[in-house]
Amino acid sequence: MQIDKSAMQNRAIGALQGLSLGDALGMPTQSMSKEWIESAYGEVAGLVDATADQPIAPGMAAGSVTDDTEQALLVADLIDEGNGHIDSKRLASKLLAWEDDMKRRGSLDLLGPSTKLALEQVRNGADITQTGRTGTTNGAAMRVTPVGIAHDAHNPSFADYVYESCRVTHNTVPGFQSALLVAAAVSFGVAGEPLRASLNLAVNLAENTSYERAAWSPKASVIARAELAVKAAQDIADEDEFVDRLRRVFGTSVESNESVAVAFALAYRYADEPVKALLAAANIGGDTDTIGAISGSMLGAALGPEAFPKELTDQVAAVSHLDLPKSVEPLLKIRARDGRMGALKSGLPQVGKPETQLEHDEVEHA
Repeated sequence: MQIDKSAMQNRAIGALQGLSLGDALGMPTQSMSKEWIESAYGEVAGLVDATADQPIAPGMAAGSVTDDTEQALLVADLIDEGNGHIDSKRLASKLLAWEDDMKRRGSLDLLGPSTKLALEQVRNGADITQTGRTGTTNGAAMRVTPVGIAHDAHNPSFADYVYESCRVTHNTVPGFQSALLVAAAVSFGVAGEPLRASLNLAVNLAENTSYERAAWSPKASVIARAELAVKAAQDIADEDEFVDRLRRVFGTSVESNESVAVAFALAYRYADEPVKALLAAANIGGDTDTIGAISGSMLGAALGPEAFPKELTDQVAAVSHLDLPKSVEPLLKIRARDGRMGALKSGLPQVGKPETQLEHDEVEHA
C-alpha cells in the first residue's frame, strides 16, 4: 500500500493543533475547582480571557497557550537538533532557560514540581542520570507529542526515544509510563489508526514495555488507571455523571495517574466529538490545561486538524505566535528516514506497515 504522506502530515499538524487548542481552552481554568470555574466563567464554551484572580495565568488573553505547548515545541526543536534523539543535558538547559525567560516576563506559569526539583539539581551540578527519580507528575507526558510524531511506535527503539524525553525530570515508572502512553497514542494516530484503536494500541504497548531503568514508585499504575478511566467512558451513559466520576474518583491533579488517565477517558468517550472532549477538560477543574492538551494531541493525531474549528485554532496560532506546520516538517522527515532504514534492515518494501492502517479485529474502532 502506498503511503499517503500528505494525510500523515495533516494528522501530525492535527496533533499539535489539538495540543495547543486544548491547552488554550484550559488556560483560564487551570488549578481552579469546578465551583470556582462556574463562579468565574459560568461554563467555558470557547476561548476566553483568564480572570484577574486566575492563580497561574491572571489576565492572560484568550487563545494564549501555557507551558504544555511551549515545552512540547521545545522538545520538537531538540528532536530536530539531535537528528531524532533528545540530549538530556540540552533538554535540561533549554527548560531552565525557558523558565528564566518566563520569570523575566513576569509569568507565574513556570516549571511543574517534578521538573523544577530535577532541574534545580541539574543547575547545582547533579548527575542527570540521578535526577528525575521522584518525578511522577505529568510534565513528561504533556511535552512528549513531538516524539510520537517523529517516531513510529512499531519501532523496537520507540520506548528508548520516549525515555530520552523524560529521563532528566521524570525518571520514574509513572513518569515513563505516562509519556509512553501519550507518545504511542499520538504515533499510532499519525500512522492512520482510528482514535479508539490508537488508545488501545498505546495501552497494549505500554503494558508490554519494561520499566526497569526507571525508579520504582508506590503510586498507582498510570496504565491501570487509564484502563479503568476508559472503562468508565464506556460504561457510564450520562455525560454529567461520567465527568463527575472522573473528577471525584480518578482525580484531576498534576499526578500522571490522575490527569493522564482522565485525558485518555475524555479522548475515548468523545472520539466523535473532539471539541466536547476539550471543553470537558476545560471545565473539569484541576490541571485543566494539561488534560486538554494531552486529550487534544491524541484526538488531533487520529482525526487531523478538521477535528477542530478553524477559527479557534487560527486564534490560538495568532495569539500565541505558533507556526505548527513548520514544527512538524523536520519531525516527519526523521520518521520517514527511520522508516526507510528499518525497511532496508528487514528486507521489507519501503512502504507499508509502519505508516499504513493496521487491521485489529479485536479492537473497537472509532
